Amino acid sequence: MSPLSRRRFLGATLAAAGAVAVSSVAGCANGNPGIRDLGASPRPLAIPPLAPSTRDAAGRRVVELVAAPGTSSFLPGVATPTWGYGGLPFGGPTVRVARGDDVVLRVTNRLAGTTTTHWHGASVPARADGGPHQPIAPGATWEASWRVDQPAATLWYHPHPHGQTERHVLRGLFGLFLVDDDIPAALPSDYGVDDVPLVLTDRSFAPDGSFDEQHRNSVGLLGDTVLVNGTIAPYLDVTTTRVRLRVLNASSARSYRVAVDDEAPLTLVGTDGGLLPAPRTVTGVVLTPGERAEVVVDVAPGRRRVLRSLSHDLGAVNGVTRAAGADDSFDLLELRPAARLTTSPPVPARLSRETPLAEGGRTRRFVLSNNRINGRAMDMSRIDEVVPAAATEIWEFTNRHTLPHNMHVHDARMQVLEPDVPAGERAWKDTVAVPPSTTVRALVRVGPHTDPEVPYMLHCHLLRHEDDGMMLQFLVVGAGQRAATTIAGHDHG
Repeated sequence: MSPLSRRRFLGATLAAAGAVAVSSVAGCANGNPGIRDLGASPRPLAIPPLAPSTRDAAGRRVVELVAAPGTSSFLPGVATPTWGYGGLPFGGPTVRVARGDDVVLRVTNRLAGTTTTHWHGASVPARADGGPHQPIAPGATWEASWRVDQPAATLWYHPHPHGQTERHVLRGLFGLFLVDDDIPAALPSDYGVDDVPLVLTDRSFAPDGSFDEQHRNSVGLLGDTVLVNGTIAPYLDVTTTRVRLRVLNASSARSYRVAVDDEAPLTLVGTDGGLLPAPRTVTGVVLTPGERAEVVVDVAPGRRRVLRSLSHDLGAVNGVTRAAGADDSFDLLELRPAARLTTSPPVPARLSRETPLAEGGRTRRFVLSNNRINGRAMDMSRIDEVVPAAATEIWEFTNRHTLPHNMHVHDARMQVLEPDVPAGERAWKDTVAVPPSTTVRALVRVGPHTDPEVPYMLHCHLLRHEDDGMMLQFLVVGAGQRAATTIAGHDHG
């Protein structure tokens, strides 16, 4: 295999040392600038540090995060203004908790404007959700606390301010949130060694080195440079015969089809909501914004492999598929195995003991069109749905738009109803892709947290669509609770 500097690695960097050769997406009919190929020297993959935690007098695990501005060096000799959490100038540390932990997450806002921090995929009380109803003013500290009660999973956290989510995430406010449980699956688990996070983002740069925040297409902001954990052209030194990659699509619009360069088999072991019942052999995994996948890659001593994103079908017309980046193919990460490797145990035949959701219950229908759900834009004071706690329902998403969408449900675990997938093999999801002119049916269980006054969100995770109003609110209520009919005021934190 030729060196990655000659392999169109990641679209590479934007410029040779001291120059920022940037073309904006203006003038591109589909708003896709393509992935740049200017050659770059590979760099070691940055691994987000684990967020430090302490125990308070009550035995609760306490994690402190500070959202603050910073400066990053993505391009040679160029300083880029960015935002980050936990002392990082871009991105955030990996928060790691265990099932059964009582946790306290404190977020301090050192930015000039109001933000929020949402725990994407976490089962949390509505008041701890970090959505648009829990704003954090400049200089303020917001506290979220709950008992972790969900299976092992790769989650993440990011801002969720109403109408500004894309901007806040674009500038760098995001991080991984890992949940462990007491049921070992004998998967690679040495964080940063054979259990490696890969946070995929894409950015375009203005001539002064700042992020281009202006040139959106109908899908959203599409960048011409892909970053993996904030690294351009990364490589990973591998010391074991298997490596577990936890892949998060943290882009605001771009979708990825993650595969190895020769499309050799990958072992898919987990999705958004946790581990699969049993491993699956796949040649690639499509991730729309907000989705996650855990894959195990086999390597041989001294034989380099490349993780790539390949072109894929989003079920949209060609121009729209291109606008979502699905026509692009580019390298993501070079795996560099050592000449001698430690032998990894085989991937277990059984991974999760979670009981699949039972079919039945009420069906709720959501029609997606013109960046609206059921014809209505988001209204912070309106309650759209009231859902009984712990009920299993069928939620039906029908996309009548020419654009792709993907629906994320807060405080919910979902299993998509696919005709050829038996109940015992369904993946756990919290974000579901809905291609144009299709209907996706999913079993959805919300709760167990109830609150008759503070809502959760259902929205498209293409961040421009969310900001444009493709979001609604639902309350989760218990027996005997009377749901509010409107929300008076927006600060329930």
